[in-house]
Amino acid sequence: MQELVQARVERLEAVFRDIAVTRMQGVPLLHSGLQVQAVGFAPEAEGGCALGVLVTPWFMNLMRLPLGSTEPLGPGQVSSQRIGAHRLSFIGAHEAAFGSYAMCSLASPMFEFSDQDAAVATAQEVLAQLRQPTAKDEPDAQRRRFLLGRGAAPGART
Repeated sequence: MQELVQARVERLEAVFRDIAVTRMQGVPLLHSGLQVQAVGFAPEAEGGCALGVLVTPWFMNLMRLPLGSTEPLGPGQVSSQRIGAHRLSFIGAHEAAFGSYAMCSLASPMFEFSDQDAAVATAQEVLAQLRQPTAKDEPDAQRRRFLLGRGAAPGART
């Protein structure tokens, strides 16, 4: 699985590097101190995708890359996805040289970042926050603990 993720990420970087020097060449919203870099891509526990951040001179996007037979969003389609404790909106996209993927914008344009290190550190922090373990407690379990803490008998109704 890790080899598949690595191959997809390498292809993603190559395609967006090519876009940077072709379609985006000379566009005023490019941050000249930044370069294309994939950050922290790893398979999701569910969903058949790899999740990570793509930093470019013109945007920073959280991206879901389909692995295998996962049905991607069509270009322009929007889907709400739960990532850790957060619900985020992703939009489907397609690059002919890469294929389909889903993206969630984190920053664009990129002028708020002083340099590549600052952009990558931000991407890493976003991923760290999204990948934090979520509380498994349901509201009923919290209520039972509260009642037990007040001396109520297990299973008692109030």
